[in-house]
Amino acid sequence: MQGNETERPVLTGVEGRAGIIRLNRPRALNALTPEMVRIAQGALTEYARDPAVSHIVLEGAGDRAFCAGGDIRYLVEKGKEQSGEAEAFWRDEYRLIHTLANYSKPVIALMDGIIMGGGAGLAMHVSHRIVTDNTRFAMPEVGIGFLPDVGATYRLARAQGETGRYLALTGETVGAADVIHAGLADHHIRAERLGEFRNALLAADASQLESVIEQYAEKPEPGLFETYEAQIEAVFRHDTVNDIVEALTHRSLEFSKRTLATILSRSPRSLLVTSELLRLGRTAPTLEDCLTREYHAACRCLSAPDYYEGVRAAVIDKDRNPKWSPATLAEAGAFDPEDIAPVPGVPDPVYS
Repeated sequence: MQGNETERPVLTGVEGRAGIIRLNRPRALNALTPEMVRIAQGALTEYARDPAVSHIVLEGAGDRAFCAGGDIRYLVEKGKEQSGEAEAFWRDEYRLIHTLANYSKPVIALMDGIIMGGGAGLAMHVSHRIVTDNTRFAMPEVGIGFLPDVGATYRLARAQGETGRYLALTGETVGAADVIHAGLADHHIRAERLGEFRNALLAADASQLESVIEQYAEKPEPGLFETYEAQIEAVFRHDTVNDIVEALTHRSLEFSKRTLATILSRSPRSLLVTSELLRLGRTAPTLEDCLTREYHAACRCLSAPDYYEGVRAAVIDKDRNPKWSPATLAEAGAFDPEDIAPVPGVPDPVYS
């Protein structure tokens, strides 16, 4: 392993037959910084041409999180400065996600603990996606005036039933069974066996991965989606947020009432943008199409007040009382195509 655990924000090295990428900011829930993205991208380039590396193990340091997403304090700071560094971070992050999604060797993501936003982007596109009893998965962006990005509108639009639309428009947190049910993870390993499983992965080569996983995988306890799949399908099959809200208002189940209250607490602008990105994502021919469209929408958020207000309320002041602008879906009106249009002078991500 290169570097020591107090210095490098990503630890890399070859263990057995595996190339390791360990996100190493446990106190910050392994939130991604520009340096972390660059180190991970460099490691993947190196591992791709190393014949000693059979497969990649992608993991988070500590026992709390795989990765809680991008470092939003950094992004908000750079967005306010209008320095172009936030946009550059997203370009590099999306390129990293594209690399992982199209990697020449198997990638095993150990999705233990908290997985949110950019962390989900690192994990949900790879070849082998492992969750545990500790998994807490969310795409919470509509709650901070942002949008589900990192290729989420490609994956969530194709999730089982309407579970992806539920995750995107509520921002709610779900567990291992739900992530598998939605099609965003493949296998569940009991948390207490994760270390043992990891050791078996290191000793295996690519041809043995499936048998190793089969040896350790177990069915998780049923989750939210198994219980409420029919209700979610009935409500979230609608393409627009207003139609979803209307459908929820006519349902008497406590689950529907909670879901309605949650959606109405989110940024109206973010809800409209997210709903449109999901609609477009459902028929997008490639992940790259969605990444580029999400990038345009992300850059537009830097000039919209809700992103800064949402981060203030959730992360900085932590009063959990954002003042959205516009304040309600009725005031927001219809989706504005300008909200996902390219920003003049800002280059698109380049995937290679």
